[in-house]
Order: sequence, then structure tokens, then C-alpha cells
Amino acid sequence: MKIDIDELTENELIDLNHRVVERLKFLESMRAHAEMLEFSIGEKVCFRSNSRQTVVGILAKYNKKTVTVLTDDGQKWNVSPHLLERAKEDGSAVKISGNVIEIKPK
Repeated sequence: MKIDIDELTENELIDLNHRVVERLKFLESMRAHAEMLEFSIGEKVCFRSNSRQTVVGILAKYNKKTVTVLTDDGQKWNVSPHLLERAKEDGSAVKISGNVIEIKPK
């Protein structure tokens, strides 16, 4: 399907732009949601920080576009789910169960 934008007015182009941007945001949100569901709350995960250090923690919360990861030293990270990996011990995935972590709103 081709759209001939040469015939559109400025207002129509602006409207089209808004629709395209909203559609792209929706698709990104759906992709992030699907990636989030690959991990469970309480699961031990890891990711690389901006300084390229590996950070290991427990997935504590799903957010709109990110997940919240709590580290053993009390740091709280909001991380895009596509950056996460399962933390491995003895070559297998580790799941943490029985611990509930409450995050108080600011």
C-alpha cells in the first residue's frame, strides 16, 4: 500500500505524523511487554550497566516500558527488558521464590 503524501495539506501531514508516532509507540510498548513476560517477578537477572559492569539482582516490578531490578546492595535499577539475561549459577537458570519485596512509591 502506497500513500501519496505529495497531495496532502500541511494539516493532513501533521495529523499523519501524529498517527505514525502513536503507532510506533504502541508497537514499541507491545514489544517491551512481550520481552517483560519472558521473566518472572522474583527471578534473578543480570544486565550490563553503562560502565559495562555486570549487575545482578532480583526482578522486583514490571513498569510500563522497563522492569525494576533490586541488587543485593540495595540499588534500584529501571532497565529495558531487552537488556536482561537470566543470572546463571552452575550453568542453569535460577529462580528465587518466597521473598516478596515491596517498593514504596516516592
